Amino acid sequence: MRARHHFHIEYGGHSVSATVQTGDPGVVEVLVDGKETGNVTTHDDRPVTVHVELPAEPPIPVTVRAMPGPGVPRCLLLVPEEPEPHVMAPRIF
Repeated sequence: MRARHHFHIEYGGHSVSATVQTGDPGVVEVLVDGKETGNVTTHDDRPVTVHVELPAEPPIPVTVRAMPGPGVPRCLLLVPEEPEPHVMAPRIF
């Protein structure tokens, strides 16, 4: 059964949102400041990464790591040179 889960975080003055659609195949879509900047197809419950950039001068490369399962999906924002990942909060639409 397919389900859509939404996640969000504010980082460095930018809005980063992710939608995880479960199922086989599933999809992870990432929006930065409301614009789709990356997507990837998932298979099974394996974690996937989506590399995107935050618009700055120079652009800041970041990675969204999505764990579609098992159980409830989760998303993290990974920023280079920062040792701890940032947990993206679930959003209800």
